[in-house]
Amino acid sequence: MPLEVRWPFPQRPAVSWRVCSSLIMGMVGSYSYVWTKYMNRLTVHNQEVLLELVDHRPTDTPLITLSNHQSCMDDPHIWGVLKFRQLWNFNKMRWTPAASDICFTTELYSRFFSRGKCVPVCRGDGVYQKGMDFILEKLNRGEWVHIFPEGKVNMTEEFIRLKWGVGRLIAECSLNPIILPLWHVGLSDVLPNAQPYIPRIGKRITVLVGKPFSVKDLVESLRAENKTQTLVSYCCSHSCRGAE
Repeated sequence: MPLEVRWPFPQRPAVSWRVCSSLIMGMVGSYSYVWTKYMNRLTVHNQEVLLELVDHRPTDTPLITLSNHQSCMDDPHIWGVLKFRQLWNFNKMRWTPAASDICFTTELYSRFFSRGKCVPVCRGDGVYQKGMDFILEKLNRGEWVHIFPEGKVNMTEEFIRLKWGVGRLIAECSLNPIILPLWHVGLSDVLPNAQPYIPRIGKRITVLVGKPFSVKDLVESLRAENKTQTLVSYCCSHSCRGAE
């Protein structure tokens, strides 16, 4: 399915683009901070692990966070766990793939979501597409990318196969990314998957930050055995399933 709008990211973003993006990231982040932390009841386990990686990981070390997907507003709501100053720091905040048939259907939506560091990914176009290439470039610069590896809102909350696009990002990254699994419960109560789509208050939200890990040894071992890039990517995706 081709992208319905123009590619939203300029090759060399102007100062005005960066300023607008910083404002959108900060305002949406501030909403998430207030809504999850003060309008609902938020509990975060091992929060310091995530905060430390966002703030203090080496500049040549990308961060990939992975989480389950319960509601169409898991992102941005989940980032209410961050510090307020982090939410307003454009360079520290995450990039994330977003469904082009939902977030990039008009030029107005495209401008908003792209400046919120959302990258259009076209369903059915596979893992080798422009949006995935763009995200890989960000990882190769040591930036933070958040992925919902289930590839869709999992309304039944059953275990489903992870999309191997995450494996491609890990396997083809020129640096050694830190992978951090997250698991959340309750965000589908804050925004149920049924009309009216209005965020609720007074709900219990729990976020578990897992243990960071790397698959550098796995990737190097598979490459030493001359395994195909597809198999390396698949194995990386499988290793992420084991971390959940």
